[in-house]
Amino acid sequence: MSKALQQLLDVLSLEKIDTNIYRGVTPETMNKRVFGGQVFAQAMRAAQDTVDQERMVHSQHAYFLRPGDPSVPILYEVDAIRDGGSFTTRRVVGSQRGKAIFNTELSFQVMESGLSHQANMPDCAGPEGLEDDSIRWAKLAESLSNNDQDRSKKRRPSLRPIQMRSVNPVDYKNPEPRVAEQLVWIKAAGSLPEMGVANDPALHRAILAYASDFNLMATSMLPHAVSFMNPKFQPASLDHCIWFHDEFKADEWLLYAMDSPRSSHARGLSRGSFFSRDGRLVASTIQEGLIRLHND
Repeated sequence: MSKALQQLLDVLSLEKIDTNIYRGVTPETMNKRVFGGQVFAQAMRAAQDTVDQERMVHSQHAYFLRPGDPSVPILYEVDAIRDGGSFTTRRVVGSQRGKAIFNTELSFQVMESGLSHQANMPDCAGPEGLEDDSIRWAKLAESLSNNDQDRSKKRRPSLRPIQMRSVNPVDYKNPEPRVAEQLVWIKAAGSLPEMGVANDPALHRAILAYASDFNLMATSMLPHAVSFMNPKFQPASLDHCIWFHDEFKADEWLLYAMDSPRSSHARGLSRGSFFSRDGRLVASTIQEGLIRLHND
């Protein structure tokens, strides 16, 4: 597990090649597209590097413009829009071969106290005793045909830096219509202190931003009994947003509670809430994804 997490840390460690310009790379993968969570998190790291350390990202809003090519580095150009007394704003454009593939805006804030309330954490089984999703995927792969195995591998990275344990697992081989809700426990696949990483709240936020792209779009597909393994299905993230509400550790279990209020016109809208083990709502996310089902 630590090998996969180290790979993620390497991915989130960008090369600064000029003022406000950074280069990010993609680990080797069978997928022909760059994972959206990677681009989202790398852009966050690029923007954070241009901001005073006492200012933490509290929101990020992004659009995925073109599929990213895993074989080509991604250039991130940061536009320092505003540095205010309490808030800092940054715009980041990710590009390959001279064309924008991604753009995002981020807001950073000096930490301050204020009015506070939150929704309640769902009551569910804890991560202990739940089967790891990677184990379930391995069991599923063994029962698939060669073509389906290849399709499955292209949807999952060979190294998995994020541990996930579903409270109510989805049967991707034989999907049935179900309520558009999911509960998944997640955490980094290893201990950051044991890997020699100092306590860095900005890094924990980037890791969670990366993880927030897992399972979210799939939630909007649950009522339709459509699986990523369906050869007629064309999925793609269109946009993605995240808000951070409180401090947390990305290498400790967090409950990712997801739901989808609506799908229409080949697009599905999904929402997510991250809760710490002590019941704090630490982050929220929302995404619209392309969920196009071809007729032939």
